[in-house]
Amino acid sequence: MSSNSFGRLFKLTSFGESHGKAVGGVIEGVMPGLEIDMDFIQSELNRRRPGQSAITTPRDEADQVELLSGVFEGKATGTPIGFVIWNKDQRSKDYGNIKDVYRPSHADYTYQSKYGIRDYRGGGRSSARETIARVVAGAFAKLILKQHDVTVQAFTSSVGTLQLEKSYTELDLSKTEENIVRCPDPETAEKMIQYIDEVRRDKDSVGGVISCVVKGAPVGLGEPVFGKLHAELGSAMLGINAVKGFEYGLGFGSTELKGSEHNDEYFMEGDTVRTRTNRSGGIQGGISNGEDIYFNVAFKPIATILKEQHTVTKSGEEVVSTTQGRHDPCVLPRAVPIVEAMAAMVLVDQIYLNKMYR
Repeated sequence: MSSNSFGRLFKLTSFGESHGKAVGGVIEGVMPGLEIDMDFIQSELNRRRPGQSAITTPRDEADQVELLSGVFEGKATGTPIGFVIWNKDQRSKDYGNIKDVYRPSHADYTYQSKYGIRDYRGGGRSSARETIARVVAGAFAKLILKQHDVTVQAFTSSVGTLQLEKSYTELDLSKTEENIVRCPDPETAEKMIQYIDEVRRDKDSVGGVISCVVKGAPVGLGEPVFGKLHAELGSAMLGINAVKGFEYGLGFGSTELKGSEHNDEYFMEGDTVRTRTNRSGGIQGGISNGEDIYFNVAFKPIATILKEQHTVTKSGEEVVSTTQGRHDPCVLPRAVPIVEAMAAMVLVDQIYLNKMYR
């Protein structure tokens, strides 16, 4: 199986399955001497871990990260950083009833067709549990970005038809972690939580949108043809489980405007070129312009629901199947740190690549 690595100069190679012994990875590109804050890295994993609230899966995993190499006396040595997170609370028996069943909208059929074999326990390699490795690598990337005064902040901006009506510039993003749905507006957050709980009790699932804001990104990240910064970010986001769409800046909303309404005019702020508006989302011609980079990531309702559904088996028999096990009614709260992690990895990779031209 190919495509288990992400990045070029800052690179993650991940391994592991949902119900295997562990999930882990190898990170390359962490420069020697970087101080490694293990409390911060673990706190990022804690934001993604299951069982953290009433609106997430009750699977009980501590998701404690263990570093295997690349760090000595609290600092990166410049060698590959190996890490592992041991799975502790698998209930593989919950999946015995779908051993030969293709679950609707899952990777079961396509995975089996491509490889001729699949791990039916929780989806195996195609499970979102693999994203643990991305969050670890993203935490290392955030430590690097901190040295460049770059921050990455994601938040839940919609659940189903419930949407934040305010721009991120009108919100206090520091409030994002103050509620279990990770929405920075308390009133909207409460409505989202209530709705997700209603969906959960109805044995169903719901999707929504996660928005992300990058502040402090330097001018010049990205390429003008292939390797555009927004294309790299889009690829990273679309590689996350359950993601169905990506837009940056005004995105699809820009199609409703005229050029005179959409253009970001320049002005001088001291010796710095700035834009009066930021409808471009901090990226122009595929290259960052120094303004805030902001984008939206659309997540579908997760495919695993506890209702009866029509499907087929490996032998082609049409059946009615019911999924068992422990699952999220809404992926958004736990996906916020994943979005941040992937964005941070892209930014570090682009900062490294940009130094080649300096």
